[in-house]
Amino acid sequence: MMYSKIPLAQTVVQLCKAKQIKHIIISPGSRNAPLTIGFSNDPFFKCYSIVDERCAAFFALGIAQQLQEPTAVVCTSGSALLNYYPAVAEAFYSDISLIVLSADRPKHLIGIGDGQTINQKNVFENHVLYSSNLKLDLKEDETNSAEELPIFKSMENKVETLLGLKKTIQEYNEEEIDTTINRALLENGPVHINVPFDEPLYDMANELSIKPKPTNLVDKPLEIDDYVLGDCIKDWNAASKKMVLVGVNQPNQIEQRWLDNLAADASVIVFTETTSNLHHDTFFPSIDKLIAPLKNEGFRKLQPDILLTFGGLIVSKKVKAFLRKYRPQQHWHIDLKKANDTFFSLTNFVKTTPNYFFSKFLPQTQSLKSDYNSYWRHVEASRLVKHDDYLNRIDFSDLKAFDVILSAIPNDTILQLGNSSTVRYAQLFDLNKTLKVFCNRGTSGIDGCTSTAIGCAVVNKKQTTLITGDLSFIYDSNALWNNYIPSNFRIIVINNQGGGIFRILPGHKNTENFDTYFETNHHLTAEHLCKMYGFKYESASDEVTLKSSLHSFYSEGNQPKLLEVFTPKNLNDEVLLNYFKHIG
Repeated sequence: MMYSKIPLAQTVVQLCKAKQIKHIIISPGSRNAPLTIGFSNDPFFKCYSIVDERCAAFFALGIAQQLQEPTAVVCTSGSALLNYYPAVAEAFYSDISLIVLSADRPKHLIGIGDGQTINQKNVFENHVLYSSNLKLDLKEDETNSAEELPIFKSMENKVETLLGLKKTIQEYNEEEIDTTINRALLENGPVHINVPFDEPLYDMANELSIKPKPTNLVDKPLEIDDYVLGDCIKDWNAASKKMVLVGVNQPNQIEQRWLDNLAADASVIVFTETTSNLHHDTFFPSIDKLIAPLKNEGFRKLQPDILLTFGGLIVSKKVKAFLRKYRPQQHWHIDLKKANDTFFSLTNFVKTTPNYFFSKFLPQTQSLKSDYNSYWRHVEASRLVKHDDYLNRIDFSDLKAFDVILSAIPNDTILQLGNSSTVRYAQLFDLNKTLKVFCNRGTSGIDGCTSTAIGCAVVNKKQTTLITGDLSFIYDSNALWNNYIPSNFRIIVINNQGGGIFRILPGHKNTENFDTYFETNHHLTAEHLCKMYGFKYESASDEVTLKSSLHSFYSEGNQPKLLEVFTPKNLNDEVLLNYFKHIG
């Protein structure tokens, strides 16, 4: 097996291997050649070559999201590194392990006007768990001004000192790499390792010149202070209105018995979102559908005594507005890392996993006699009847398209949702319970949805469908410049000729200023992109054609497919706003 001749490159690669970092996404460059040589020549690693660094990082994010283990991205020096930033920020706020390995120039070549050089040290400082800046290997023929000192006059002293420095640098680099990777493994988040290399960059060796020694990971045992648990149990058992609100949540994270326990308590309502991946017949999966028509009296009835939250960020703006105005007496958040005071009422941060908390907490709670759950179940049933009635009478539009599309997605598959309108429309429907649903809600950006979905599809045996908007798709169209897309991957683009969500928000619509700077009207389609990148292209612009297209869309083929659904931009906002009026 061939290795880079540079000891520092060997150290990075071997420690990644020791820590079981298997998936390596490499963007081409020269300064990162030592790392590319090391990773790509070792059969342990699964390497991917993706030119666009922004796409590469989101692709890596999709892999890590599915495998729940770190992936690494490798790039050259200069602005290449900055293209990782959107995905790094998403990984930071979504608690996804991403290891950024950036090649850099030696320190003496930084800040002197050398090409492809920026200040890379700590460049992601505010959005990573840890940054390590490694030291350049010393060369045996290297000279510096210290050689003029008397101690270097003896060749023997010179060699001994040089060897001593090498050991110190090697130890420092090993410790930094080891620490950085461990942080990603233990704390679930992005980290950055900046690796300086001097030329020559392409020299190779048949054997390793170093043997790094990784440290063992040490997990802290899960625990809850007795007094914290005791207070929670006492307050819970005394409250007649308890609300559990679940944000972004990995599938199969919560044991079913704890869900059943919560569902059996008449004083508890459980609100879930499309990204919560939790299901029970008594849970409330379409929050906006339930609360959008409420007035003051209804909000006061819904206002909980205790709000218990877990999972990632919340999609629904309506539930956030409700809980900020009608605040609970207590808000508990259960998480190992952090507690966002989203509703300005946080009283208790229980630093553990939801499963562990429920295992210690729920067996000691008592079900109270209450009409809290039954009352809102009755309201939900009424909303559902009106929901179905409205969808049966409306013209073809975004809302109607989502109704048709979401009912056609095959059982037991993966659904990736784009941000902005897409995920919000999906919130209005009770999704197929066999689907596993994902969306980049850490920063809620449109910039990497397609790349993330492709990363997901590459490592998941189950079929992946991405539903995205036209602007999101076009923005991340370089995602299709990817040689690893499986033939069963499906993309559905809702093309309403611009940023349709802005028509729903307050503003002066149907003006030249609005069309240009907010909605950003366009007449682009995905057809030519599909031809260029080898996707089978289909389109629909009415309900009948859409249903017909979906019938064959999921049939097996030898290439991935894209279905572009054209909806009337001047009607979509009216249909949606009238929907909320109708279900009230």
